[in-house]
Amino acid sequence: MNIGVPKEIKNQEYRVGLTPGGVRELVGYGHRVLVETGAGAGIGVSDADYQHAGAIVLAQAEAIFAEADMIVKVKEPQPIECQFLRPGQIIFTYLHLAADLALAERLMNAGVVAIAYETITDHKGGLPLLQPMSEIAGRMSIQVGATALEKTHGGAGVLLPGVPGVPPGHVVIIGGGVVGTQAARVALGLGAQVTVLDKSLVRLAELDAHYGARLQTLYSTTENLENILIGADLVIGAVLIPGASAPKLVRRDMLAHMRPGSVLVDVAIDQGGCFETSRATTHDQPTYIVDNIVHYAVANMPGAVPNTSTYALTHATLPYIIRLANLGWRDAARQDPHLSAGINICKGQIKHPAVAGALGKHTKPYFNFPILV
Repeated sequence: MNIGVPKEIKNQEYRVGLTPGGVRELVGYGHRVLVETGAGAGIGVSDADYQHAGAIVLAQAEAIFAEADMIVKVKEPQPIECQFLRPGQIIFTYLHLAADLALAERLMNAGVVAIAYETITDHKGGLPLLQPMSEIAGRMSIQVGATALEKTHGGAGVLLPGVPGVPPGHVVIIGGGVVGTQAARVALGLGAQVTVLDKSLVRLAELDAHYGARLQTLYSTTENLENILIGADLVIGAVLIPGASAPKLVRRDMLAHMRPGSVLVDVAIDQGGCFETSRATTHDQPTYIVDNIVHYAVANMPGAVPNTSTYALTHATLPYIIRLANLGWRDAARQDPHLSAGINICKGQIKHPAVAGALGKHTKPYFNFPILV
């Protein structure tokens, strides 16, 4: 199979779909890998590094799309890239279609097989290709939130660890999944006061057993959320419904009860965001202020640490890329219902139930395997 790796063109996106090590593995299976020149520059990898691994380096993205049977990316195809797509071509990347009807329509019109990293599952019901980026985004959320709390960035001027004689800042994390757990880990490591809200008592019990008295857990209700926001310095939105739009848990009227200069970091912004006042931002201009509350809502947070992110992502995606390349998407999906859960769009139709529900499109999955989420 011809596998194409174009250079990412989304704003401030420095990651790349495959490392040279990933290329070498695919070439070892007899596949042909086409890499756009400069694709690895953001992680310090040269064209020569890719060529040494067996890749063919091409000068234009259009040539990559024209020759490749499967496109491997990091972020969703941008409008100009969608012009290069052709019927039957496989697009394997993060898509987050629940918050992007325009992209879904472009992919349907192109007739591609769009397989999303974020809806592929595993035997435990987890999301193995979303997990590494969720781990990075969770850890980064405290880092960027702490920076946004600085007065020069519009925040209240609170130091999360505090100092002797001055109490630490209070971090509230909405959602105890991968993002929330990683955020809690870093916040506790800094010495902040940390509260995690979740609707799963089982998950709250696991967090309590792991962190003990260092971490406060709270069952997520509207009343509990309203009350805990009053004393929060930094709020992390870490809610995920696989494939679907994120619920708007923090309403605008709640902001009036928060401390001026407090910070909201919406890690769920790829799925539309879990704060009513969220709108996607970029690394160029990551924050904005609504009702005296600083909002951070960068839609590709791990893109700021592309070296770590790219290697972590390739380690997770490579087994699936090899399977798709060796078997073709039909046989690969028939043999693996977890991979079939990644098929969001196939030849003009939305196939993932949660995506279909979020976009108001009602179609049946292409395969009759259960979609585990």
